[in-house]
Amino acid sequence: MSAVTQAIRDGGVITWRNLVGMRRVPDALLALTVQPIMFVVLFALVFAGSLGGDAYREFLIAGIFAQTVAFNVFFTTIGMANDLQKGIIDRFRSLPMSRIAVVLGRTTADLGVGVITLVVMSLTGLVVGWRIRSSVLDALAGFALLLLFSFAMSWIGVLVGLTARNVEVAQSAGLIWLFPFTFVSSAFVSVQGFPGWLQPVGEWNPVSAVARASRELFGNPTQLPGFPESQAWPAQNSVLYATLASLVIIAVFLPLAVARYRRVASR
Repeated sequence: MSAVTQAIRDGGVITWRNLVGMRRVPDALLALTVQPIMFVVLFALVFAGSLGGDAYREFLIAGIFAQTVAFNVFFTTIGMANDLQKGIIDRFRSLPMSRIAVVLGRTTADLGVGVITLVVMSLTGLVVGWRIRSSVLDALAGFALLLLFSFAMSWIGVLVGLTARNVEVAQSAGLIWLFPFTFVSSAFVSVQGFPGWLQPVGEWNPVSAVARASRELFGNPTQLPGFPESQAWPAQNSVLYATLASLVIIAVFLPLAVARYRRVASR
């Protein structure tokens, strides 16, 4: 059996193990679905009246999609740190299995969590007035792009979780960088409203690209009323940039996560 085949087979086993674990701990999955529902309802019903009404609701939902799939990295971080703290990683190390299977199984299982989250948010968005105004193929491409970004972010979560070594540190480490990463973007407001020095940061933020690309693919407004369209390259090529950014994140953090796992497992 080739190394790739074994990694896929063993990774599938670990994926199933993680999914079964989620089913047995429904509180964790409930938290992941309640938070995006709260964001959708609060922003769409409380702030929409001051920020553009129906136009803001359609602008908002794709941004919340992008923010939420990015926040799934926190779930990966906690799951990885929990396995490490409880000694499960050491048990896996004693088995004749691929070294990449554990981290691959974690990221693939969390991709399944991303699917569930997107379904819940989409239904909530439809309730508050969001609509997909593009073709079926474009809409499917939008959801596929969001899941690609979710998968990419989960590899960052694996690295942070294995570095943190315990759940308490992982919780703090997971939130310190996530909030500025997701909020300094066009997920909720137009980047043109940022201070001048902060606008390039927001424009080149992958979260902004994923949010704008999703809006384009769903046929939603890409800019809030009263703000000019951004002429920055990431905004004008948002689908391409979002895809490339996701692939670059995977290319960088996948080998780093695997290398970190091997160092941890060898001790």
